[in-house]
Amino acid sequence: MKKRLGIISLFVILFIAFITIWNFSYQTGLEEAYIPLEYSSESISVIPSESGVFKRSKFALDYGNMPVDANHERSLNSYYDNRAYHGAPPSIPHVVNEAQNMGGKACLKCHENGGFVQKFNAYAPVSPHPELVNCKQCHVEQNTQSLFKPGVYAAVNAPKAGINKALLSSPPVIPHQIQLHENCLACHAGPSAPKEIRVSHPERVNCRQCHVLNNKEMTDIGTFKRANNDVQ
Repeated sequence: MKKRLGIISLFVILFIAFITIWNFSYQTGLEEAYIPLEYSSESISVIPSESGVFKRSKFALDYGNMPVDANHERSLNSYYDNRAYHGAPPSIPHVVNEAQNMGGKACLKCHENGGFVQKFNAYAPVSPHPELVNCKQCHVEQNTQSLFKPGVYAAVNAPKAGINKALLSSPPVIPHQIQLHENCLACHAGPSAPKEIRVSHPERVNCRQCHVLNNKEMTDIGTFKRANNDVQ
């Protein structure tokens, strides 16, 4: 009898040990596979591409009241000429003093809020992502003394302003990707915005409430006619 109880007790101990080890392994696997989101008191628990629309909303009325200098305003031609191809980060069209770039925020002195720069006789475009301070990781100088040679890129037609509307009176859709361009007011408001895409109502902060994302060209399919499926 004692021998039988000893065997049963051994199996019970082994079973409990198996459950304990299996549960520990399972929980460890969950920790490695799932990283919970941690929100601080300053964070917003929404999709980044949605929250980015509101980053510069406090400047909306200021943008609308800023005077526009017609002699120095930017155009879409200059906007796209400053890129190797459509969708590429814009290049740096002026000389960069490396000695003044310590700290990683030298670019933001002009590009965080924009404004006319007398030294270059031009408006500084506003960065839509000022939190990314290592600017030269993506943006390169146009003129360089290095051994790099110009690349040959496939020609891609840039989207035209004011097209891709469902109806003539509909708001235009967003013809480009949202990633790194979440801040609509950075490129579409204020005197530094290209004149063709400068918005007339920056105070309507929630841009994507009316303007939807669409990266496909819309073509005319002609007059819609319902097929005659009546049974004769």
